[in-house]
Order: sequence, then C-alpha cells, then structure tokens
Amino acid sequence: MSKSMPAIFFGHGNPMNAVTRNRYTEGWAAIGKSIPRPKAILCLSAHWYLLGTAVTAMNAPRTIHDFGGFPRELYEVQYPAPGSPELARRVRDLLAPVPVSLDQSWGLDHGAWSVLCHLFPEADIPVVQLSLDETRKPKFHYELAKLLAPLRDEGVLIMGSGNLVHNLHTYAWGKHEVAPFDWAVRFETQARELLQRGNDGPLVDYESLGRDALLSAPTPDHYLPLIYVIAQRREDDSVSFPLEGFDGGSISMLTVQIG
Repeated sequence: MSKSMPAIFFGHGNPMNAVTRNRYTEGWAAIGKSIPRPKAILCLSAHWYLLGTAVTAMNAPRTIHDFGGFPRELYEVQYPAPGSPELARRVRDLLAPVPVSLDQSWGLDHGAWSVLCHLFPEADIPVVQLSLDETRKPKFHYELAKLLAPLRDEGVLIMGSGNLVHNLHTYAWGKHEVAPFDWAVRFETQARELLQRGNDGPLVDYESLGRDALLSAPTPDHYLPLIYVIAQRREDDSVSFPLEGFDGGSISMLTVQIG
C-alpha cells in the first residue's frame, strides 16, 4: 500500500450503540468512509481480558453477546465478518517469543462488533481479535504492541475498543443526560494533552497520575486497548480526536486516531 493504515482507539460505551443512531455511531460510520479500506482488522477489545495472550484463528468468528439485561433486538445483532487464520499466524509470529495461542472458541465480542457494525456495516473485511493478558502490566502491553507495527504497512487496521474513562460504579443509569464528573474531565484533558505532545510514558504508567486516573480507570481492561493504539505512533504521525463526549457522567466516548 502506498500509505500506512491508521491505528484507532474507539470509546465504545453502551452496547446499545450497536442498534442506536446517535452522534457517536454516525461518527464511527464517517470514520469508516474516511480511511483507506483495510485488508483486515486486528481488534483489541476490553472484553477479551484473560490469562495469557491469544488470537482468534477461525475462518468464521461467531458474534458474542457478552452482556445481560438488554432488549432482545441487541441479542439479535449478528456481525458475520470472516476471520483470518493467516493474519492470526502473522500476529503470533510478530509477537514471538511471547507465547500466543491460536484460539478457535472466542469470536467477536461486543467491544468489536458494536463499533464495526457502523464502521464497516457490510461485514466483509476479515476481523481478528487479540486478547489482553490480565496478568501483565501496562508497560508489557505497550512494548508488545510495538511489535505489531508492521501490520499497518500490510493494510491492517489496528483497532482498540474500550474507554479512556470507564467507571461503572459512578455511572448514571437513568435516561436523562448528566454532566461528566470533574475528575473524568480532568483526566481526559490530561490524557489528550499528553497524546498531543507525544508523551506516552505517563499514559502507560497511568496509575502514577493520581486520583483522577484511578477513578477514571479503576480496572485496566477498558484502558489497555488505548495503549496498543498509541504504541503504533511514528514520528510523522498526526494524532486526532474525531469524536468526543461523555456518557452517564463517567464514560468517555473519546476516539483517538493515530495517522
């Protein structure tokens, strides 16, 4: 390809975004039309967080409805994108000597398909998911992610799906909109400034950033996909924020695009 694919982190928020038309889902659709068509997609989702590192390696990954208590229409959503055993093996080889298992049982969880159904609604681009090893520190994930960089030159979209701020303990579950918490806004603002300066160190060691960071990312799962995306940045890459906003006061819907 004449130009490298970008790497993009999506704040995916509520699974109902899969069946809802709003400014976030319309923004995802616009991004899908604005970037080069990828040959394949490698997705890091907050919702495949387990012991060890695995990559989906089946020809036809299933659509996983990994949630409860939502309307039936959400459980009826299918995203029948093909898989790519070839890309799975390529990922495994790039990450060596870290052991990566070729998984035949997972599929696409809602962190992947709730965004992809708007990004590429035809579901005709192969999608592979790479798990997040819950036993490893953010620095390990950052260094591991750097090994994936050649994929951008091979037409692969590296996609992270989580939320920069994700605190369900403080989430406002009512239907009315609420103002975001001050600590959530401060942390997102701080993170954006660090991203614009290319200062990845504090973002990787985010727990050192104080109370706002700890409230914003009380668990690593939704934050780590961002680490995989920012690790793809090259000297000449721009950083942009195609979408922004908060849901329920404590969920950042920020999208971060590298390149």
